[in-house]
Amino acid sequence: MKRFFLAFVFCFSAIYAHSQSGYDITINLNNCNDTIAYLTFYQFDKTLIKDTCTTIKNGRIVFKGKNKLDKGIYSLVSQKKSIYFDFFIDDQTQIIELNNDLAKNDLEDLSAVNSPLENEFFNYIKFINKQNKEFQDYRTEINVKTKKDTLLLNEKQKVLDKRIQAYEKNFLEKNKATYIADVLNLKMEKVLQDIPKASNGRPDSLMVYKYYKKHYWDNIDFKEEATMRNPFFFPKLKKYFESVIVSYPDSVIVEVDRILEKTKPGSFLNKYMLAHLTYTYETSKIMGLDKVFVHISDKYFKTGKAAGIYDDESVINRIIKRADLLRPLLIGATAPDLSMIKAGDYPIVKKMGFEAAKTSDEATKVYYANEGTLNKMFNHLYSVNSDFIILVFWDVDCGHCQKEIPKLIKLYNELKKDKKDVKVYSVYTLHEGDKYLKYIADNNLQDWINVYDGAHINNVTVKYDVYSTPVIYVLDKNKKIKAKRIGVEQLNDIIKEMEKEYLNK
Repeated sequence: MKRFFLAFVFCFSAIYAHSQSGYDITINLNNCNDTIAYLTFYQFDKTLIKDTCTTIKNGRIVFKGKNKLDKGIYSLVSQKKSIYFDFFIDDQTQIIELNNDLAKNDLEDLSAVNSPLENEFFNYIKFINKQNKEFQDYRTEINVKTKKDTLLLNEKQKVLDKRIQAYEKNFLEKNKATYIADVLNLKMEKVLQDIPKASNGRPDSLMVYKYYKKHYWDNIDFKEEATMRNPFFFPKLKKYFESVIVSYPDSVIVEVDRILEKTKPGSFLNKYMLAHLTYTYETSKIMGLDKVFVHISDKYFKTGKAAGIYDDESVINRIIKRADLLRPLLIGATAPDLSMIKAGDYPIVKKMGFEAAKTSDEATKVYYANEGTLNKMFNHLYSVNSDFIILVFWDVDCGHCQKEIPKLIKLYNELKKDKKDVKVYSVYTLHEGDKYLKYIADNNLQDWINVYDGAHINNVTVKYDVYSTPVIYVLDKNKKIKAKRIGVEQLNDIIKEMEKEYLNK
């Protein structure tokens, strides 16, 4: 009868506990002198505070709330904002008690009172710490000085890596269909184990890459919000787009769409990923990848699929406007035409009154008063005939221009000496014509096509997205943009590639 009663009490308690709403996390932290502690969680690329405990007594820390915690990896953070340790929260660990002793190293005393799976996770953390310590001890022991020492250290790393991989594989098999196994799966690298030989007898690196890319996202659920609440998802996503896929615009576009299609439209994961990819390709320094940004704007922002991503909905309009501005400037597009005034005509245009005009209305009046004369003076970008057109936007007083323009002058002279059919369409972005004319004379730039927006009709800095100077574009004989925002040192290689294209046509 007694045994029956105990069983009944146990079942009743389990049912009662399961019916509890909210969370209750108790942490017994021996040798803790903090008066405040934080419960934080990982979310995409950030670490956020979920709760704060200000009533710590004898190292007992309690976090309690009325609503359940989202599944994810959480951290106990000290009052000095350093992490004591991580632990996971899922549906079964909303009420949990954890123990640790700060006086002991490597979290050896870290344990959960009422969760065997949490302890499995802690054992994994301890195992990883042990491998790291073994590696550091070995490094200290051999005191790397020679190439042989480095090889020995690399071999040690390989041994430890295999040991970790075996442990992780066993952990996944043992704990299938659990949240923490999903987290560990994110961390693990899917690599080809038995590498075949290529035709040259060496390991087939192409096969290794194809396998790695194909299996990179194996068993990762993009429809589960908890997928992003850990320290591994964001670095994995970032690595995929930066290092795994080919950084060619059309290839990246395919991957962006493929990854976003895996998420639930409107979900937090979808929004975070879309916001991240938008920012990444709007600000990318890799030439040509702004095409990805324009694609994202067209497919997701213009169609309303990006609604709710930003607290300030005006950001969406800004992104669309920015993408529309960049569209005619993409690699392969025909460069927008420019109707410019020759530098030598500055005195004539100045007398017309453009420089005295203080508003756009005043400038418009001056323009129409002199329209007939101006139309005969305009020098059009489209009138330039050359195999290689270097379009440069710059300012005489710009510090960086003062370094780059002399380099461009030197390169131009070298290209002409090599009998390259090249012309420089030099656009002065300001209106201080006297300075411009002096620079041209002092540096013998009469062979360049030196122009400026004297009639104030082009707004060149907006038209060509010139937010700093100098900015260099390279156009082919059909005025197609072949390169942009490059340094002078890159021009030679670009022209060589263009020559190859001309020969193959």
